[in-house]
Amino acid sequence: MAKLIVADDHPLFRNALIHAISNTFVTKATIETDSFEATCEALLEHPDADLLLLDLHMPGNCGFLGLIQLRKQYPTLPIVVISASDDVDVIKRVMAFGASAFIPKSSHPAEIGKALNAVIDGELWVPPAIRGQVMNQQQHQPDLDLAAKVAELTPQQYKVLFYLTEGWLNKQIAYDLHISEATVKAHITAIFRKLGVTNRTQVVIQAQRLQLEAPADKTLVAL
Repeated sequence: MAKLIVADDHPLFRNALIHAISNTFVTKATIETDSFEATCEALLEHPDADLLLLDLHMPGNCGFLGLIQLRKQYPTLPIVVISASDDVDVIKRVMAFGASAFIPKSSHPAEIGKALNAVIDGELWVPPAIRGQVMNQQQHQPDLDLAAKVAELTPQQYKVLFYLTEGWLNKQIAYDLHISEATVKAHITAIFRKLGVTNRTQVVIQAQRLQLEAPADKTLVAL
């Protein structure tokens, strides 16, 4: 039996996913989160979690950036990305950045169960129809290099990076994180150094390379 953390900000889909999992996969506990910050807190509170099911489109999560951060912080935890996207390039990048599986939200419950059982057994899983396209292609090296740089950021620096991509001012970031503006500036300087840039615009441009387009519709997918 596995202990799961299900991270998705859409409550209807989250409930439907948990119901689907209960019919195809044996669990001992399921923890629900609706933001990247809540997911990080749940991981701290439940170090015995066996699987993280992660939606890339959540508040506080900059697309692939959140996955890269979690992969660095929890190198042995299997991360299963659940996404409405079926774009092969997105799936290829998800796997290259450390996910153990990619499951489209349109997947049949039986297929979700197969995927989770495969991951628990130590395997990698993507939809069988595109497995060859995903697993046999190398990821673009500049993206891997950038991912390695992002992985060097501390959790607090990642939060500052997220706010920078949202266009927040230093004082706004300081207020929300309950830190001084001087500390925000120190984090930004560290981000510049680690990402190899010299200004905020360059930071945003770099971060955008690891972001996703916003989903056109987050309507509940039938499971």
